[in-house]
Amino acid sequence: MWRESKRKELRRLRARLDFNPLFCEPKERRTFTVEEAVERVGFGRFHVLLFVVMGSANIVEAMEIMLLAVVSPEIRCEWRLEDWQVALVSTMVFLGFMACGVLSGYVADQYGRRKVLFGGFVWSAYFSLLTSFAPSYTWFIFLRSMVGCGVAAGSQGYVLKTEFIPSKYRAILLPLASIFWMSGSVLIIALGMLAVPTLGWRWMIRLSALPSVFLLFLFRLVPESARFDVSAGNVGAAADTLRRIARMNDASLPPGRLAESVAKKRGSWKDLLNSTFRRTSLLLWYSWFVASLAYYGSVLSSSELLEKNLLCVTDGHRPRRAARRSDDARCYCVPFAQDDYRTLLVSCLGEVSLIPLNIFLLKVLGRRRSLLLLQLTAAVFFVLPSICASTSGFTLLFFLLRSAVSMNFSAVYIYTAEVYPTVSRSLGMGACTSVSRLGGMIAPFIAQVLMSKSVILALSPFSAACALCAVGSFLLPIETKGRALLQTS
Repeated sequence: MWRESKRKELRRLRARLDFNPLFCEPKERRTFTVEEAVERVGFGRFHVLLFVVMGSANIVEAMEIMLLAVVSPEIRCEWRLEDWQVALVSTMVFLGFMACGVLSGYVADQYGRRKVLFGGFVWSAYFSLLTSFAPSYTWFIFLRSMVGCGVAAGSQGYVLKTEFIPSKYRAILLPLASIFWMSGSVLIIALGMLAVPTLGWRWMIRLSALPSVFLLFLFRLVPESARFDVSAGNVGAAADTLRRIARMNDASLPPGRLAESVAKKRGSWKDLLNSTFRRTSLLLWYSWFVASLAYYGSVLSSSELLEKNLLCVTDGHRPRRAARRSDDARCYCVPFAQDDYRTLLVSCLGEVSLIPLNIFLLKVLGRRRSLLLLQLTAAVFFVLPSICASTSGFTLLFFLLRSAVSMNFSAVYIYTAEVYPTVSRSLGMGACTSVSRLGGMIAPFIAQVLMSKSVILALSPFSAACALCAVGSFLLPIETKGRALLQTS
């Protein structure tokens, strides 16, 4: 009897100790956040799968955007277009991108990143295919603007990757996404080299739409963002996603259950313009504007300089190819030769060749100082094509210019995805990408219209914008290097 009473007393004591937070918290009462789970499971097979699928999306996006540089000489001749009409094609694409960028960000914060990403690529693939049947210039620019609207959803893929990648790997993995963008650029240029002279530009567009169809089947392998699910109150789905990631990575989740506060409001403009993020948002919008202006300015400028033989070459004059002049003599058409395609291919390689340098800068200097350095470098490289140099010198210059503007674009993508909280991350990214398309809309008129009048006049605005942007990067108030992603503001 005495022993039985002692056992009962001992059990009661153990029960008090088990449920007393001063001694030991029971396993079923322990909790963890998505951030802790993502850091715990680390990098593994799931992230390789995510990287490949989202990278494939980058390939398709790059093909749709870079297609214009290849098609421009052909439609100029077929529809007898003037310089401003050729420039308007790119502008309409970016107008569609800008109009749908903010909308896709808002919808992604409300209903999920994955849904918006999938819907955007279905939309862009459909209208891209229709573009190849355009009967007139007016139909062509309308359909390409619809393609731009669908491609705008592609930025949510970057948000999705960022929300699944542990903090110490973001500076390494996110810049590597440039490999896929470069692959898309190389693929569309190679397709143009092979298909345009034989099949024509319409068949090139039809063939370029095939990867989009294949990509739609890959999207089913990627889950919804666990960070979005918990912010939307769908904790069970987030927990299932994290358990799946842990199994694929041969890792374990933290002990306990997933518990995180549900956000009452998501996708609010107030989060972007409150006292915490107002200065960051305004400076980021200008940084994105310049990043797009500089990137597409470098692409279109190199294409225009080659097409119109405007380079001052010191090792012999480039022979001007036989030109095709329209019947009413309104436009002067010079189609790309094989040498021009090869020069564009080499310049595309500049987007990935210096990725190790980009990773080094981001990990050592941090995000803000890397942006500052890259923007100053781009400002210098933009004015150099106005001087005389050898053919190989210009090829190297285009290579380095594409490297600088591509690394800058990669750095500003990473900083934006890291600086905003989950409840407004997609809206913040969508707003930034929409503002950036203003730069994409302006770039063709500078690179394709002003270039005929003066090379230095066309290149100086790009250089000045990059230099001013470097000042803005210096004034950014938040450094995100090594910082955990915020769930709320």
